Formats: sequence, structure tokens, C-alpha cells
Amino acid sequence: MAVRLEVSGWFGAVASTHWLASQSAMGVLERGGNAFDGAVVAGFVMQVAQPHFNGPAGDVAIMLHHADSAAVNSICGQGPTPRAATIENLRSLGLELMPGTGLLPAVVPGAFDAWMLTLVEHGTITLREALAPAIFYAEMGVPVDQRLHDTFAAAAPMFLRYWPTSAAHCFQNGKDIPEVGSNFRNPMLATVWNRVVHEAEDETNDRCAQIEAARAIWSDGFIAQEIEAFRRSTKVMDVSGRQNGALLTAQDMSGWRATKEKTHSIEFAGHTIHKCGMWTQGLSLLQALNILNAEKLKTLGPSTAEFVHQLTEAAKLALADRDKHYGLSEFSGMTVAARVQILLSEQYTHSRKTLIGDSASDQFRPGRINTAENNKTQWEPDFEKAGKRQREAGLLAAYGGGEPTIVYEDGTSPEPQEFEMSAAQTSSFVAKSVGDTSYLCVSDTAGNVVSATPSGGWLQSSPVIPNLGFPLGTRAQMMWLEDDSPSSLQPEVRPRSTLSPTIVTSPDGTVLAVGTPGGDQQDQWQASFLVRHLVHELPLQAALDAPGFHTNHVINSFFPRGAVAGSLVVEDRFDEAEIRALRARGHDVSIVDSWVEGRLCALKISPDGQCHAAVTQRGGQAIAVAR
Repeated sequence: MAVRLEVSGWFGAVASTHWLASQSAMGVLERGGNAFDGAVVAGFVMQVAQPHFNGPAGDVAIMLHHADSAAVNSICGQGPTPRAATIENLRSLGLELMPGTGLLPAVVPGAFDAWMLTLVEHGTITLREALAPAIFYAEMGVPVDQRLHDTFAAAAPMFLRYWPTSAAHCFQNGKDIPEVGSNFRNPMLATVWNRVVHEAEDETNDRCAQIEAARAIWSDGFIAQEIEAFRRSTKVMDVSGRQNGALLTAQDMSGWRATKEKTHSIEFAGHTIHKCGMWTQGLSLLQALNILNAEKLKTLGPSTAEFVHQLTEAAKLALADRDKHYGLSEFSGMTVAARVQILLSEQYTHSRKTLIGDSASDQFRPGRINTAENNKTQWEPDFEKAGKRQREAGLLAAYGGGEPTIVYEDGTSPEPQEFEMSAAQTSSFVAKSVGDTSYLCVSDTAGNVVSATPSGGWLQSSPVIPNLGFPLGTRAQMMWLEDDSPSSLQPEVRPRSTLSPTIVTSPDGTVLAVGTPGGDQQDQWQASFLVRHLVHELPLQAALDAPGFHTNHVINSFFPRGAVAGSLVVEDRFDEAEIRALRARGHDVSIVDSWVEGRLCALKISPDGQCHAAVTQRGGQAIAVAR
């Protein structure tokens, strides 16, 4: 497989998980727009080009570096749960977990307003200019790649039997799966966005006022009304095996706006790593880097067993803390700010460092955070039960890619289908059917940088709303139907997301952006990239393309919330001797294909103002451009 090349230039740079998004953003820079404009355009194009990875009713985490002030902040495009989203309501439906598909886990869509907030406060182009490329591709179509085709194929049983609006939207003649290389159009979405533009322009000629009008049209106009009409008339089958409707209403959407928020940061190897707040999993990267010893890592080869062992054990500890302590739900006796302060503190970090030994741990080891106000027994997720869920869940039901287990009206179930699949076949199935994420980063000649992770609202996660051309998101599946968790289901609370873009600033003025799709693996893959680039000083491209790895020793954020104790997944490009050494340390090693671990994209502005960008060849659709 040909290796991608790092690109560079003085005018600006873009890297994203789809070439149409990268080229569209660069077109904005060419026409005089800034990095914020380019990111908005790329974000909307991504919804058309990768509808199996993100959609208009999904969510997005956006990080912004401002050249004029050198400040880094974030925009939260994660909408909250509906007012009716209570544990009692879900338990009354006979559920122990929030389903991962259908209408029930829908939250207020956040991506549209987050991009509009970015545009109105930091951009320069008009609403029409921001949506024009996405409208064009929705009307004309985008080529179906292998991953999109495989997603359609995996979802076909569900669509054809239970979600007819999705079958009509996605399949030719409502039944034929689009072939690789064929043209996939979304004329309804083009109509919706054109209507938003026209209605906003009818109200005012002012650029900012038009953008504000579009925000109101989304939250209180025809889009919210169409969602309300669909949810009133529709119940659909989901992975619970029953038909459920949406809790989300137009009233929940009314007036909702994305917010600007402070980021959190740590110092690592002489650089400042910035991440979004506890509405994401980003703090786990900061915790893992805090645990790691940069000087020790520098003495290790960046693809050796000891290197992988150190990063994996640090990730296990940080993600265990994520599973126990992260989230925005009420948590008796401790605020979010207090939890963040303790988790990133030197004293707490030292207690975590001492837990890493020469052998791999197969124990779930979240820390306890104590304060004078918090003396009660702290909630902890059941890791052992998560392992059983991982083993017992049928693949198709687990990943929303096909027909769920069916429950008859009398409450009985037919005999489950047996899936005799090897580990490699299982990995291949999941890669083809599970919803994923996109990533984009943009820099301009002034030194502004955007790092953003759009996700949610996947075609395979929820039925398409026919008058809108897109489905709702399912982010509430990340909340527990248990009391006393920071991620307990509660009304009007943002779920803790997996979305996790990164910005790194350095004393010499260098600014780095990096991110990747990958759910629970996002910060694991970013950690290895950052160590390889910042500590071992590998070039961007080499650090992105180095052999990848991750652990599933974590409670998965997505339904059915499984876990695999002691697991370590490595690409087959690792030396056989290093793999044997990892197994000797007690890691339960699974070997996957050469180019599957992560779809990282990165860019960097060097102190002299030159822009560099690179993408990994994994996934095949990513491209970096610069001029």
C-alpha cells in the first residue's frame, strides 16, 4: 500500500477523513476565508460525504486556537437529553440499558448550531457560502466507497424489515444496495438546507443576522416541527427487540444553543496539551499523559513491547477513571470542577503511576476521589457484568448493523441465531457495521487553527426522517440507567461523549491539531501519536503511520456497553518478538491487519508560519492539502 506524504505550504492547510471535505475547506481559504470558515464548510460537506459517520442531527466537539490571542477554547455541539429522559421512564419499558439504535436514545441535535456559532462569532463568509458546497454534493451525489457499501449491506435487514424510510432513502428502488463507485445522492437534504438559506435571507440582508435566523429555524422552525411530527407518528424497532418512540420533542429543541467553553490542559514533554471538558472523554488523554514518564519513554523504541505496555497500562487506568468519574449528571457531593481538579492533580496522578508494574493488569482499577463533602460510597460500573455483555450480545443486535433480537407480544423470544465467527471475522464485521466518526482540522495563514470531531446521526443508527433526509442521533446510549453515576440518565443533561479533538501549543509558537474517529480508541491512538511525535520527534507522517494498538479493557461507551479484560489489539506490522514479549507480560494480544488501527489526521503550524498537514492511509478516504 502506498504511503501518504506530509504536505506543507504558507497559505494554509487542511486534513480530514474525506477528500471532499478537505478540498472544500481549502477552497474557502483560497477565496479569502479563514480557518473557522473552512472548518464550517468541511463540517457540512462531511455530513454528505460520510453519512455513516456523522449527520446533520448528530453532534460535534470543536476546538479553536485564536492567532490574535494564542487562546484555546472549545465549542460544545453536544445536545442534552429530553425532558422525559428519566431512569424511571426507561425502566418502565423493561430496559436495563439505553438502546443503541432507534428513536429512544435521541438527544437534542447539536452539530448544526455548533457550526453556526463558530461561523457567526469567528467566521467571515455568509450562510449561503457556508452551505453551498454541501448542498452541491447532496444534489449531485458522492461516490459510494467500500465502507459505506458495507454499512448499507450490514444494515439492510433492519432497513428492509423495520425502517422503510431508511430503505427508501438509501437503497435504489428502495431495495438494491448501492454498489461501490455508484453515486449516492441526498436531494431531500439539499432541499432542507436550501430552505434554511432562503428563509434566513428573506428575514434580513445582514450576514450575522442571517446566521442567527438559521439557528432559530433549526431549533424552532420547520426542522424542529418535522422532527416533532415524525416522533408523534412513529415507533420503530430497536436493539431492545421492541418498538419504541422518541422522547425528544420540539419543545426540547426550542431555543437550544451550543456553548463556548473553557478547555483543560496539562504540560507534557515541554508542550501544552488542550482538551475539551468532561462532556467528552478528552480528560482521559490528559490523565494518561500525566501518568506516563516522558523521559523514560524517550529511551524506548516507539514500537517496542515496553513502549506499548506503558501506554496501554496508562490508558487502562485513565479510562477506568473515565468510566467511573466522567459525566455531567448530578453526582452527590462533588461538582464537575472539583472532579477535574482532583483527577489532574499531582497527588492523584502519583497514586495512579504506582499501579503500573512490569505485568499487564486484567483488573478494573478506577481511583477514588475523596473530598470532605464526598464521603459516601462512590458508584462504580460493573466491569465483570460488562464482560458478560460483550460475550453474550449478538453481533447484529450489538452494533445496530442488522436485525435485532425479536421479542414477541407475549414477551417470549425466538431462539437466537448462532454466529460462529473467528476473532478476525468479528473485527471485520464490527469495522463494517458499527457507527463511526469523522475528523477535520484546518489552519490559515494568520495562524488560526480548528480541530473538530463530528459524529452521531449515522444512517445506520436511527430511521431517516423522510421530509428531512437524515436520522436523529443516539448519544443517550452512553448514559446509565443506574443512580449515582456522573453519567446517569437525567433530563436536560448532556451525555458524556467519546468525541475528542486535540490542540497542542508549544513555547516556540508551534500549534498542532490532531484527532481521529474510533469511539473509545480515539485518545488511545492520539496518545501514541503524541508520544511518538513530541517525545521521539518522529515527523507528522511517520508518527501517524507507525504501527497502531489499543486496549478494549474499558467499558465500551456504545451499546451493549461491553468490555474485554486484559485485551490488547495490535497491528501485524509489529515485530513478532515484540508481540511475544507483550504476551509474556500478560497482555491478551489479538493481531489485526496492517492498516486498521486509527484514522488519524494532523496539522501543524511551525514557528516560521509554515503549515504542515498529514493523514494516515488507514481508511483510504482521508486527504491532507496545503498551499
